[in-house]
Amino acid sequence: MAESKITSLDVARRAGVSQSAVSRVFTPGGSASKATIDKVRRAAEELGYRPNVLARAMITGRSRIIGLVVAYLDNQFYPLALERLSNALQAEGYHVLVFMAPNSAEGVDKVMQELLDYQIDGIITASVAMSSDLTERCRAAGIPIVMFNRGQDGSGLSSVTSANHEGGRRVAEFFLAAGHARIAHISGWQGASTGRDRQRGFLDGLAAAGREPVAVIDGMFDREATIAATRDLMARAAPPDAIFVGNDFMAFAVMDTLRAELGLRVPDDVSVVGYDDVPLAAWPAYDLTSLRQPVNRMVEATVETILAEIADRDRPARRIEIAAPLIIRGSARKPEGWRS
Repeated sequence: MAESKITSLDVARRAGVSQSAVSRVFTPGGSASKATIDKVRRAAEELGYRPNVLARAMITGRSRIIGLVVAYLDNQFYPLALERLSNALQAEGYHVLVFMAPNSAEGVDKVMQELLDYQIDGIITASVAMSSDLTERCRAAGIPIVMFNRGQDGSGLSSVTSANHEGGRRVAEFFLAAGHARIAHISGWQGASTGRDRQRGFLDGLAAAGREPVAVIDGMFDREATIAATRDLMARAAPPDAIFVGNDFMAFAVMDTLRAELGLRVPDDVSVVGYDDVPLAAWPAYDLTSLRQPVNRMVEATVETILAEIADRDRPARRIEIAAPLIIRGSARKPEGWRS
């Protein structure tokens, strides 16, 4: 005959405590003395007991599971951010489910529907957009959603981003102060708020000085599209002497093309500035000047927001923007007297 399943009551009897004490020990955030915790965990180990998380979720209505949805990991920023989000949520006693979604509305909706089947407490999306229908279904189910590094006007969802518009403006001011005459922009995908906001800030910064870019090309957050855009720009009769690129992933493609394929010097012939300041940006091979996404502060704000919305489902949505400092390295001409 199969052995009977060990229950929390068995653990309570072995440890000499109440069944509710066992429940508190295995409930994240539960209150129990160190002596009780030690006795219960020792008894559980001796008996081979494992708490049934799904059963507890059915009783309490809380699974303590957060779903993380991301569209692509090519950009170094996202693996780093997802690792820190996962660690921060686990420190709060939450389990994390990571789902990869294709970068399309239909694909995202399909993945999100699968995620809802896991009786999750909340959802964090990174680099994906939400359809209005799916947003309403999550809202009706009482499942809060926080968008990380992406905003969506009119969605009623909380979002946490860097100050993308201000960052773009800052790069424009930096190039102008360095005396650049022909300034171009290879933007991030214009279907994403990050790509649009960085571009708009950059153009506003140039316009404030009475200047216009020589060209703006959508790099789609894609390496091959960015390489083609770089070739296009540099083949023109008056090629740019400075390029602001929508993120570091694309900026690396620009630098590779300029140096290895076209034989140009960075920054002597062309200054290049990116956005994100991923670890690779600091490597000597790139030494990329970049706007630093404040990932730790963004993660902290995202976790605080999702937990607050889980605790209070009627909490109003918030739009949080955190300043992104310009980290100056060797890929761009530095204006005389410029202070970072």
